Amino acid sequence: MCLGFPQQVVLLQTFLTMNSVGLLFCFSLLLVAATSQAPKPCFAPELLTGGVSVMATGGLMTTSGAVAYDALGQRLRARHYGSFGNLTVAVDELMLYQQEVMYEINWSAQTCRKLPLDTYFIPMQVPEDASLLGQTILGSSSSWGMGLLTNTWVGQFPNNDSYLLTFTEIGCLPVTLTNYSPKIGWTTISTYNWVIGMSNPEDFFPPAFCYDAKMEKSAKPQTFFSAMESLAMMVQSMK
Repeated sequence: MCLGFPQQVVLLQTFLTMNSVGLLFCFSLLLVAATSQAPKPCFAPELLTGGVSVMATGGLMTTSGAVAYDALGQRLRARHYGSFGNLTVAVDELMLYQQEVMYEINWSAQTCRKLPLDTYFIPMQVPEDASLLGQTILGSSSSWGMGLLTNTWVGQFPNNDSYLLTFTEIGCLPVTLTNYSPKIGWTTISTYNWVIGMSNPEDFFPPAFCYDAKMEKSAKPQTFFSAMESLAMMVQSMK
């Protein structure tokens, strides 16, 4: 049966109305989903290896190198290489928080310092009490694959140091970690080329020439950030 023109108009209007309602319903669902997916504090993967650059003491010291991170065993290995005019510095630090020991390894001289380590282990995470500063895209959002969605958080660690942390939205990988301590000042750590997992288990064991190293009991317990400060001061004294 053929419909007349008026009936066709009514049918078309009904079809458009139903589709409009459907579109509004879908749009509402998207809004609800977006609201429920607001950035939340997160933990980075427990095993990571990657590249790192460090700036400390107001930019007086800048180094780059590699880092291996083990949250399960509370272990960190950081190798730094820096150039300061005609001076080149290479520092290898192994931090074993459960043993309260930090090894400062000098491969060229085959020597090792054994220092007390502050037991306060800072995991790569966004603490539960962190405040969201904002969400940004590194790069561009104009096309798929051109940008990286990140979340920036601020707050204070239990030792009262202030922090500003930027982590990826997907995967909770650290991008930059900025710490401020009244005693040390600002330390900014930028990371890149993360690989999830432990690439070399030997990273968390000191070399053989460190076995005879004696604990320097008179030394002040180190943290990762105070170790960066000590390195900066050593470099300044060598200039």
